[in-house]
Amino acid sequence: MMDSTKYLGFMLMAFVAGLSSCNTGVGISEVPEITFESVVPNVVTEYQDSLYFTISYRDGNGDLGQNNTDDNNLFLQDSRNQVIYGFRIQQLAPDNATIAIQGNLNVTLPSAALVNGSNSESVSYTIWIVDRAGNESNRVNSNTVTVNAQ
Repeated sequence: MMDSTKYLGFMLMAFVAGLSSCNTGVGISEVPEITFESVVPNVVTEYQDSLYFTISYRDGNGDLGQNNTDDNNLFLQDSRNQVIYGFRIQQLAPDNATIAIQGNLNVTLPSAALVNGSNSESVSYTIWIVDRAGNESNRVNSNTVTVNAQ
């Protein structure tokens, strides 16, 4: 059996080793990075069905999201007419916390419309986010969705 001094020394070394293996955000940019994950469903009826987008994000300093409900920081741009829809990501880390964060964001577009006067159209969306420092992420494109007339 170990004596208490050796045991405490062993536990301290294990604790320090555990801390050094934690991800401290090294190598994650302070400019947010996103990846398109999904959009469902892939066929909708205009003005009736919502579209549900999921993107993953990484931000090296945790300044993603906003508590001010008037500020948009996630954007979807319609490929057909270039209309931009703005949404708010709520603040994900406390003010002045410089920590790396990552996860998934979900956003719902309440409905889609036909814009070219046909009975069916294909559309994709360009997606990006902006952090509190004003850094704009990379832009990603969604899969194509079919919008059908009512």
